[in-house]
Amino acid sequence: MSATVAGTESSSTMANVELHKEPVFGLSITPYSSNLENIFKLAKTADDLGLDIIGIQDHPYNGSFFDTWTLISTLAASTRRIRYFPDVSDLPMRPPAILAKTAATLDIITKGRIELGLGTGAFWDAIQSWGGSRRTPREAVAAYKEALQVIRLIWNYGHGRSRVSFPGKYYHLEDARAGPSPYHKMSIWTGAMGPRMMSVIGKLTDGWVVPLSTNMSGDEIKIRQKMIDESARKNGRSPQSIRRIAQVVGAIDEREGSEKSDKKPFFLHDKKPFIGSVSHWVDWLTSSYKELGLDTFIFWPSVEGDEENQVRTFAQQIVPKLRVSLKESK
Repeated sequence: MSATVAGTESSSTMANVELHKEPVFGLSITPYSSNLENIFKLAKTADDLGLDIIGIQDHPYNGSFFDTWTLISTLAASTRRIRYFPDVSDLPMRPPAILAKTAATLDIITKGRIELGLGTGAFWDAIQSWGGSRRTPREAVAAYKEALQVIRLIWNYGHGRSRVSFPGKYYHLEDARAGPSPYHKMSIWTGAMGPRMMSVIGKLTDGWVVPLSTNMSGDEIKIRQKMIDESARKNGRSPQSIRRIAQVVGAIDEREGSEKSDKKPFFLHDKKPFIGSVSHWVDWLTSSYKELGLDTFIFWPSVEGDEENQVRTFAQQIVPKLRVSLKESK
């Protein structure tokens, strides 16, 4: 299948290839509509303390959640420098041409503070209940690959063309007006678990959003990392050009340090929240960076009601020590 104007170029032409990915640190904020004041407080705290990025879940069919893109827009306007991404945008609920326009518009308004997290879809009963299309795993992957082409055609990076077409099975463009282009070369980060999607990531996208640390073990991560790397090399890309975005769930608890001062907890993902002292967190994330190849850490505090203190500890104590640890280990 081909577009009238080619839109299948590898994202390696759109990403800066680095010899080694510098670590990135962020925060996940759950978009509960009952938690508005705290959401803004957490975003401001993360921005003030120098974290790099905030991820917001995108589950439009969840009646207790705000709309993710509306919330990101408002949070971005209330902060100064921190970046945002939907973690991850639900493709069956977000037509790709409109999604491309939304992301590009917000990226222009914020002067380059948006990245696009994108997923094939999950929770199919809920998606269908809201009018979305139910897809088999094979159909979901095929639709995702088409969506990537549509998004990049609409973004129209550097081509100067005014109209584009794409005759897809799941998505169509017919002599459509392209644009606007994002403010910066926006990354597309893929949230996925299956082997087919690891191949897609290695070939076509800029990052893998790893499932929650409570949902995927270290061994499972290693297997999928190898799949991504092999796909990247097969398609003429450097594996180092692809970010690996970890979603780390847990709590920072110095009592764990006093009780286990001579012991270290498990390091690699073990499908349960990680609870440990600052030093334990530094050791865990250092090992995740070095042994699992993860380079972006999105903190999901698991202590309800104490999120702001958890974020402060993460940003003020763990991140600086982790940067030193990683620099010393090079």
